[in-house]
Amino acid sequence: MSNSSTRGGAAVGRLSDLSPLEAGAVTYLRLWGDGTNGRADAASDFEIVLGADCGRAAMLTLDRLCSLCANYGRRPLIRHGLGCSCLGADENCFAQMIASASEGAREDAMMMASLIVRPDFAPALAALSEEMGMLLRRMTASVPLPTTGHKPPEAVLH
Repeated sequence: MSNSSTRGGAAVGRLSDLSPLEAGAVTYLRLWGDGTNGRADAASDFEIVLGADCGRAAMLTLDRLCSLCANYGRRPLIRHGLGCSCLGADENCFAQMIASASEGAREDAMMMASLIVRPDFAPALAALSEEMGMLLRRMTASVPLPTTGHKPPEAVLH
């Protein structure tokens, strides 16, 4: 691994340091990155907490958000395993972007989005972050996150 790809995985804190919304953003990023089983677990969480229609919409938003990061990222986002208590630098940036957007701090969300994706895709990422943040805000008002017990694959940092 090159130095630039490991830098994003450097532990900058612990998941327990984050708000429930931020921890949820990291958890669902990790689940999405774990592939089919992780995405099914995320979809199940969304449907249980938000109901069938809103749950499907939430999963679509998560898929669009993470796909944008994966397809147009400045580099691949480094994530830790689902069960890891560490918080990686990339994960923290992702969580802060979503939290900022959900609070209406659009300029801050745009700045963080421009760190994750190419500049021409930053506005779209910031807009999706606002949608995801509002959904996570609704979920954290209903039930503590995360609700899943998904086991991560071996191809993650921790």
